[in-house]
Amino acid sequence: MKKIFRYLKGHLQDDFQAGYYLSIALFLTICISINYYFDFEDSVIDSYSGQNIRIFYYFLFYGFAYYSATLIMVYFKRDYFLLRKRSFWIKSLFVLAVLALDGAFHYHETLVNNELNYQLHYWAKKVLKNLINIFTTLIPLVLFYMIVDKRQGSFYGLTVKGFDYRPYFVMLLIMVPLIIAATFIDNFSNFYPIYKPNTAFRYLDWPEWLPAIIYELAYGWNFLTIELVFRGFMILGLTALMGRNVVIPMVVTYCFLHFGKPAGEAISSIFGGYILGVIAYETRSIFGGVIIHVGVAWMMEFFAWMN
Repeated sequence: MKKIFRYLKGHLQDDFQAGYYLSIALFLTICISINYYFDFEDSVIDSYSGQNIRIFYYFLFYGFAYYSATLIMVYFKRDYFLLRKRSFWIKSLFVLAVLALDGAFHYHETLVNNELNYQLHYWAKKVLKNLINIFTTLIPLVLFYMIVDKRQGSFYGLTVKGFDYRPYFVMLLIMVPLIIAATFIDNFSNFYPIYKPNTAFRYLDWPEWLPAIIYELAYGWNFLTIELVFRGFMILGLTALMGRNVVIPMVVTYCFLHFGKPAGEAISSIFGGYILGVIAYETRSIFGGVIIHVGVAWMMEFFAWMN
């Protein structure tokens, strides 16, 4: 834990400017308020579910988050030269396109509806939703890495070289009582557990727990790819261009990713994203974030189910 506090202290000493951080806080406050007052993502963007135009709308959605935060950063850090770097635009537009494609991809639902028994629809869609990122996220990142970023060394922080897992398990232990307390909040309990009872196990003639375990494993895999995008590509993939300035634009975009979830989770993602971003920047590894992210997600599922 001391090591993590040292990372955060060092980053704040180099990066913090009152006007900059207050401007980002104000921007996020306005965006969060608008989203949850008008139910923007769920009522507007999701109204185009199953339509290809939703990819474009998600691109605008995440692009607004990322480039707004970047412009605020550029203004306060006087880093105007960043906006003239071709590689910055190539990388940022690429990762926003990946986020948009992954968020709006819907063809697996059509496949399930057409090919599988209705009793399998809920389970198959939930599992595939968490595995489809192999095609929408992982393969595009691998191709981009091989063509553009091969000099990076590790594949966007997917390395355990010099990695110390102990501080992250301590962090998970600290978070247990907070997660248990959250399960008693109505907004949380209405959303979690994400995996709801269904009839797939009867149709498959499996024990009821087996489809649930398969789903939870797929759910955990999804967080590996999230870390690969946000802490891997958006931090480590852009560090050479932006230095420590990579963190805040990533955090703002990461918050927007949570706009379809309870408001408390979107707000907490700001702090969680910031901490995980700094850790990835300092350690050059995303595995700390993977441990925290998967651990928290599974605990939220487990304690919500217990409650």
